[in-house]
Amino acid sequence: MIVKRPAAERGHFDHGWLDTSHTFSFAGYHDPAHMGFRTLRVINEDRVQGGKGFGAHSHSDMEIITYVLEGALAHADSLGNRSTIVPGDVQRMTAGTGVTHSEFNPRPGEPVHFLQIWILPDRRGLAPGYEQQAIPEAEERGTLRLVASRDGREGSVTIHQDVDLYASRLLPGERVKHALAPGRHAWLQVVTGRIEANGTALGTGDGAAVSRENALEVVATEPAHFLLFDLA
Repeated sequence: MIVKRPAAERGHFDHGWLDTSHTFSFAGYHDPAHMGFRTLRVINEDRVQGGKGFGAHSHSDMEIITYVLEGALAHADSLGNRSTIVPGDVQRMTAGTGVTHSEFNPRPGEPVHFLQIWILPDRRGLAPGYEQQAIPEAEERGTLRLVASRDGREGSVTIHQDVDLYASRLLPGERVKHALAPGRHAWLQVVTGRIEANGTALGTGDGAAVSRENALEVVATEPAHFLLFDLA
């Protein structure tokens, strides 16, 4: 069973400096029908204008993944980490018992476009942590490239939950297939382009919940970039 989450139905807010779309309930957007999927709690698509950003704010008991699509995002946190995330980088922050961080677009003339993903951890009270990996775009082409996993295998960042997150970039007609073990579920999130997932058409910004399927076959109907979450 595949249930589509159309891009146009997401929560959307334009604050001038920030244009944001929420796949699931977040901040001022609340929809009881879309509170998350399995342990996947947040997928926010953000565009932040140059020289603007999120000031210091705190989180706890959440695995936070940042995936930059265009531009650059400067990160600073109470653990002492300072970094700039650019396309090809995947950042994981374990909020755990509590961490304060800020996110800022350091390029005055260029917006930064990124996805921020929150996953519920497998337990509360983890020690806060940080990790960043460079994953070249070429490694996502024509395949499912693992970018986050519980065990950090294959050069992915490590998350404290039974989730595998893959990224893929396909040309028209290219396809990838992913087997789903019994009792597993999936979420697809299209970054750009158009795909068909087991025959269900999805376009830019669309998501889809996948349950009770043995496998998921994705074919691009135009150049496409998407994420696939394999979830318990």
